[in-house]
Amino acid sequence: MRISGVLLDQQTLGDDISLTPLMTLFSQWKSYTHTEPQEIVEHCKDRQVIITNKVVIDELVMAQLPQLKLIAVAATGTNNIDLEAAQRLGIRVVNVEGYAGAAVAQHCFNLLLQLAGRSQEYHQFMQQGGWPQSQQFCHLGYTMTELAGKTLGIVGFGNLGKAVAKVAKAFDMHVLISDHPGVEFIREGRVSFEQLLSHSDVVSLHCPQTAHNELMINRETLALMKPSAFLINTARGGLVNEQDLVDALTEQVIAGAALDVLSTEPPTIDNPLLNYQGGNLVITPHIAWATKAARTRLVEILSDNIAQELFTLKPSQTKD
Repeated sequence: MRISGVLLDQQTLGDDISLTPLMTLFSQWKSYTHTEPQEIVEHCKDRQVIITNKVVIDELVMAQLPQLKLIAVAATGTNNIDLEAAQRLGIRVVNVEGYAGAAVAQHCFNLLLQLAGRSQEYHQFMQQGGWPQSQQFCHLGYTMTELAGKTLGIVGFGNLGKAVAKVAKAFDMHVLISDHPGVEFIREGRVSFEQLLSHSDVVSLHCPQTAHNELMINRETLALMKPSAFLINTARGGLVNEQDLVDALTEQVIAGAALDVLSTEPPTIDNPLLNYQGGNLVITPHIAWATKAARTRLVEILSDNIAQELFTLKPSQTKD
């Protein structure tokens, strides 16, 4: 069978990993570093398999690609694909799960440790030549927080939430797991969302963004948290009302926040979080998932998933 494939946004996977597992699946292969919306149809013309990380494939695009049989998302989230349209048109959609647990857990604690250890402030103190001017062997200008014995509240207990819980226990932290916000009955082993917020020293978000939980972290829910608490978000930026978070940090409603995601990515220059100058905020550019090992696993798992789907296609479906 002759099968043609295209990768629409190779730059999202980086240039330091091998794409050979993907390339060898296809008799015809094309890769683009980036694809603008107006280029999608042309880049996908006569291709039976589309691989995309963040390029949006909607019904209008699918309708113009009669050869298309499979869309492979190089990520876990499939919100950039019109799944209902794909089902109507008989186009299969696969994604990748379970590749980034270790990476996300590592970065989650990287962010948390920066807040708890005040490493940004101490690094700045060093850069400004503060230590040589000290009258004693150490400088205790910024109060640090010890994680042992503290409570970590996890919102979203899938693969990523479980990976974070495992690391938290290694730090001798207690772990609370939130049930879905607004549910009437709380499952065994979980607590209500409100209880988690009020009892946790650290709240870490690991849930998908849906219509039901969008802006779940806002002025009202931030007010439920301890003044000494930290918020960590490595999930989706739309879970947080960004102006409300800036206000909470400014007014010391919570002690600090660390974010790997924002509501719009890349963010606009007027994003209130980017303009916040306080030392109790850490932002990284959506990299929690992106260790080299995790991206390599992503390619390998995605290749296996595509191979399985191609095996089920009839020969008549894959003729040029």
